[in-house]
Amino acid sequence: MRFRHRDGSIVHLGYCTTAHPAAELDGLIDGLDNCAGAVRKALRVPVLGVGLWFPSRLADRLANSPSSLSKLRRSLHRNRLEVVTLNGTPHELYTEKVVGTKLYCPDWTDPERLRYTLDLIDVLADLLPTDVPYGSISTVPLAWRMPWSRTRSRAAREAFDRVEQHLARTESRTGRTIRLAVETEPGCVLEMVGQAAAWLDRYSSPDSGASRIGLGLDACHLAVQFEEPDEAFELLWRAGVDVVKGQLSVAPTLVDPGDASARYMLGQLGTGKYLRQVREWGGPGVDDIEQSWELSGHAAWRMHAHLAAHAAPPAPLSTTTGVLNDCLTRLVGGGHPLTHHLESEVYVWPRVPKSQQSLAKRITKELAWLRDRLTALGLQEMH
Repeated sequence: MRFRHRDGSIVHLGYCTTAHPAAELDGLIDGLDNCAGAVRKALRVPVLGVGLWFPSRLADRLANSPSSLSKLRRSLHRNRLEVVTLNGTPHELYTEKVVGTKLYCPDWTDPERLRYTLDLIDVLADLLPTDVPYGSISTVPLAWRMPWSRTRSRAAREAFDRVEQHLARTESRTGRTIRLAVETEPGCVLEMVGQAAAWLDRYSSPDSGASRIGLGLDACHLAVQFEEPDEAFELLWRAGVDVVKGQLSVAPTLVDPGDASARYMLGQLGTGKYLRQVREWGGPGVDDIEQSWELSGHAAWRMHAHLAAHAAPPAPLSTTTGVLNDCLTRLVGGGHPLTHHLESEVYVWPRVPKSQQSLAKRITKELAWLRDRLTALGLQEMH
């Protein structure tokens, strides 16, 4: 969906297709035909944004096979979908029962992470609509925090320098501006916004233009860390770091961890396949809900699980909807938007969708909820 901001610029809202991941091109197109297309029709919008995700092998195929890219482009056109952003965080479609920290591998010290990202840049430069000022690609917060060292930090810096050079060459060659959005995430090297601001400040644009590398602000990750949006945005402003992309979802909150039944309900959200990091207000955290016995239980918990804002979890659990609303206000509620790319990234639902059609209905409700928030902030939906 497209919205006209009061300054005249266009803000894009879409959803991330990690909601229906696919390892091969035909599976990706099936998701576009049977889910994304249905969402667009249900919302009755002329065009719907989809944040595509490709595993490494498919990214390589699309970057090097014009016929494959043309096939994808035809599917997007057929369903009246547009692509302004890609999710470049998961490298593969993992089939293991437990993925854990493997989700962040290869990290930015591994040449494979660089190769994968360069493929994504080339693909997005081709898919990006001609009237869109820039495209964005989200990526991992460098690496999982262990092991980390000065040597690994230097390797990551060298990889980022090569990305920046490729982004510049891509812009010169195609006229398309692509930008990298580095997320923060609990447990990673860049866990807090302040850490990310310190890492990314060297990529800020000296002439106050749009930098090629900036932050991917994830409202769920921010909330899990108990970071206050106002303080986070102040840190970014002081460092001169741009918000390239906003990722929108909420995290579950347990106000009273002493409630055993509520703790059980929290543990039922999401799946043990991926880490569900838990943070305790004013205290430490653990890397997964299974380790929550290590926490004191004397203050509220928040867990890393991307929930939909429109569908509240069962009481006594609550969500960080207030943090999401504050982030949206700061991102697009001012005189000029801090980012033009907003993406719904929900992958935890109260009940697992049984079909593409039922998933499409849930995504539709979430995007409708977000649309109402954006129009309440003064943005005008474009028809």
